[in-house]
Amino acid sequence: MQATDSDSSAFTPATTAKEKSDFLRQSAWMIFATFAAGALMWLVHFLNKFLPKEEYGTLGTLMTSMMLVPTIPLQMVFAQQTAAAFAKGRQQELAGMVRLALACTFGFWLIVALAMVFLRDAIMARWEIANPAALWVTLAVILASLWTPLFAGLLQGCQQFKWLGWIIILQAVGRIGSASFLVIGLGARSAGIMAGALIGCLTGMVLAMWFTRELWLTRGAPFDRGQFLRQVIPLALGFTAYQFLLSADTIFVNAFFDREQTAYYFTAGTLSRALVWAVGPLVAVMFPKIVHSSIRGEKTNLLAVTQVGTGVLVAVGAVGLWWLGPVVIRLVYDPTYVAPTLAILPWYAGAMVPWCLASVVVNNLLAKADFRVVPWLVALAAGYALVLIEYHPSVVAVLRLLGAFCVLLFLVGAWFTWVRKFAPKTASC
Repeated sequence: MQATDSDSSAFTPATTAKEKSDFLRQSAWMIFATFAAGALMWLVHFLNKFLPKEEYGTLGTLMTSMMLVPTIPLQMVFAQQTAAAFAKGRQQELAGMVRLALACTFGFWLIVALAMVFLRDAIMARWEIANPAALWVTLAVILASLWTPLFAGLLQGCQQFKWLGWIIILQAVGRIGSASFLVIGLGARSAGIMAGALIGCLTGMVLAMWFTRELWLTRGAPFDRGQFLRQVIPLALGFTAYQFLLSADTIFVNAFFDREQTAYYFTAGTLSRALVWAVGPLVAVMFPKIVHSSIRGEKTNLLAVTQVGTGVLVAVGAVGLWWLGPVVIRLVYDPTYVAPTLAILPWYAGAMVPWCLASVVVNNLLAKADFRVVPWLVALAAGYALVLIEYHPSVVAVLRLLGAFCVLLFLVGAWFTWVRKFAPKTASC
């Protein structure tokens, strides 16, 4: 497999101009692919017109529970390991790591599946799920959601952004197409939309497996599992804490508030996370390049370029959300959603702004293997959960807490990025 989708290797020292050109070209494609997929998946919410409000609240809980699957940690860990393997010429070791990860994630899923079987009645009562099929489809989505980012991480790490972008788009096509058929054509409810999510995940997983087959089907070579764990564990902890701050709030809201408030909260969250879609492609393109330059000891200014681009996109996105959000809500949702959702939307969007800015510095630190930040990320995630359990008088208060902790996330990342600078080890160390 080639290291990049450009004509020359991504791991050949490049001039600053070429590095910027590649970054901008790849980022533009990934932004287009992400927004195209986001627009397609957003169409799923038009299906709320075919669901009772209680079912839409249940759908919000099921979909948000999927956000707690460690997709970001898995993808970023294997993006880092793939970029490092290409930089050091150790692709056969990477094949062994992938097979080990597949076995471990399947074992994890099996434990979750057994727990869901034994706790089925309690879970259905707690989440107010009327149809058990929705629970079993969600279980299948969990396995696909564990394996898809693993193979997507391989594509990201070797900078095959052309195929990664197409996978993102086709995954969304499979999801909206199948969900629309099941809900509108066959009368399925939340279970039908989750089945659409499963078909979309399977589409992305199969394509990612195919495009990376030369990496994971090659003969594996022995690798130092102790060293592998010393790299992977802090990466996984850091990205898990980072993902938790983005996704856990809806699960808490579902536990503490009634089904209607959960539906409004989920609606505002769907729109506000469009800001995350805007900056995600920039960070995805930056990450393997930072890994490579750090291992090789090469200087790069991609962090500054990404931070400026993120700031511009977040500013434009926040203004667009303020301007178009009310129009979108009135267009897609029934009139009873409008006032409650608009009351939440500014707070939700405001919380996403510091999270987006923090994502750049946190990804830069973890790409450089600067694991000093990891205990702070874990402490922030734990503190957020503990405070939220004790203090949740309203959904707006929940969002104020989220915003405060996202600001702290950015400040911690900024401290280790610009104040307590890290000297990464080179490949010869």
